[in-house]
Amino acid sequence: MTRAQKTKTDNRSLLQRYAAAPHIVWSVLFIIAPLIFVAYYAFTNGEGGFTLTNIANFFTPTYLKIFFRSLKLAVIATFICLLIGYPVAYFISRCKAKTQRVLILLLMLPMWMNFLIRTYAIMVLIQDTGIVNSFLGNFGIDPIHMLGTEGAVILGMVYDYLPYMILPIYSVMSKLDYRLVEAASDLGCNGFGVLRKVIFPLSVSGVISGVTMVLVPSISTFYISQKLGGADMLLIGDAIEQQYNASNYNMTASLSLVLMLILLLGLAIVNRYSDNDEGGMMP
Repeated sequence: MTRAQKTKTDNRSLLQRYAAAPHIVWSVLFIIAPLIFVAYYAFTNGEGGFTLTNIANFFTPTYLKIFFRSLKLAVIATFICLLIGYPVAYFISRCKAKTQRVLILLLMLPMWMNFLIRTYAIMVLIQDTGIVNSFLGNFGIDPIHMLGTEGAVILGMVYDYLPYMILPIYSVMSKLDYRLVEAASDLGCNGFGVLRKVIFPLSVSGVISGVTMVLVPSISTFYISQKLGGADMLLIGDAIEQQYNASNYNMTASLSLVLMLILLLGLAIVNRYSDNDEGGMMP
């Protein structure tokens, strides 16, 4: 390498470091520093002394019950999103390019609205005097009590987070080589066989991304449960908010930290035993 080439390479490296500087500063200020504060408060008491009591409180029956209720509802909502989102993503990926753009735009339109407005829209639909029960009343059907139930919370999660399931799966499916699908059909695979042996293995990375993007916010949500589940529907996000409103920052930090570690552990296990990003056909 000549001196001019070496100088050019050094200048490029220096430019890359300068270009990365804003991202590094942003990460330190808004990611690393907050995590340090959370860890500090989680392992200290009100006087600043070291303690494990806050962490241990997460594993008491009260908080474990809240956590497992949150996990149950989040898993159900994620599963429903996958059942709806996978065929929708496949349908969109098989449409013409112009139609795909229109459908993706329609899918993203609700995401442009405020999260609170979308949640209130669900309330208007399913409350006892809401649109759904008013419509059923026209056929002589008694009102169905939906607001304030676990089903309402799951419905709110599905409605708010469904696009986060569809978009990653669509992104992967739109890049699939459908000659493989045609080859599998020519070799005698029926529709289910093609789905099981070709399409799903090749799109599993999108499924994992979608599950992650739905499960994580679902398990930690609090506004949906407050508005659609009522005061008795306490999830782990609600417990964290209650502790924060009570100025119990140490307990707030410990609940947040343990929840984050559990989620990170779960995601690490999923990524460890999942296929690589490009997927592969099953034998």
